Amino acid sequence: MNSEVIITCAVTGAGDTANKHPDLPITPTAIAAACVEAADAGAAVVHIHVRDPETGQGSRNTAYYQEVVEQVRGSDRDVILNLTCGMGGDLYVNDVDPRQMDPGSDMVNALTRLQHVEVLRPEICTLDCGTMNFGDENLLTVHTPNMLRTMAQRIRDLGIKPELEVFDTGHLWFAKQMHAGGLIADPPMFQLCLGIPYGAPATTQSMQHMVSQLPAGAVWAGFGISRMQMPMVAQAILLGGHVRVGLEDNLYLQRGVLASNGQLVEKAVSIIHALGARPLSAPEARLKLGLPAAG
Repeated sequence: MNSEVIITCAVTGAGDTANKHPDLPITPTAIAAACVEAADAGAAVVHIHVRDPETGQGSRNTAYYQEVVEQVRGSDRDVILNLTCGMGGDLYVNDVDPRQMDPGSDMVNALTRLQHVEVLRPEICTLDCGTMNFGDENLLTVHTPNMLRTMAQRIRDLGIKPELEVFDTGHLWFAKQMHAGGLIADPPMFQLCLGIPYGAPATTQSMQHMVSQLPAGAVWAGFGISRMQMPMVAQAILLGGHVRVGLEDNLYLQRGVLASNGQLVEKAVSIIHALGARPLSAPEARLKLGLPAAG
């Protein structure tokens, strides 16, 4: 069991959830406010996507990221910023002619996916470690080995810590290969992302199996989506890991009751305390993750 737990809050994501929650953070100002709310509730790390303020859809616009980052950094909250680099790999395959990309596809090269990180230099950014079927229709999230090696090398050159997001065991296999090959600095940081169709399911057996394959000295967290968010908080702690909550992964505090990011963090804090553990502050999390102290 882990007695000192880092809480990450993923405050908005990029999924089609804007029409499912009236208070989902969409504008840069709302996303920044959600980061502050999460930090006040006990999150040491905030995981940030941005959205188009007009449509509510996920965006790669560096200007939106800059607004969010500047507002969070301009607050008096000490919180670790973790920017997604998962955008730019969405491929909707045409049923009739699979050589065509259907509307909604967004495919860019490896370094373009890092353009906001190049400008803003967060402490952490994500690296989704493999391609997968995403959902029940024709969407693939595309992250090829060549793309990932290119991104990993550039992230290392920038002195930023990658959070290795693994959605299935093959992703974990490849992430370990990058670490063994020197593309990922010690200690490697893994996020076990469970419950997304069709990656690894959000079950005790699935999380335990993935944890058993982590390299020695790795720092890891795990999460489940939807109703499995809080059960996987408890499971990750019991297996020795850290946790992630937030509206990216789950919109509800309990059945039929919409949540805020702060409420989800508070619920995670209560689980941590109930298990006899404690949440870490941002300075403590930096030590655990091998990050430099805040300047």
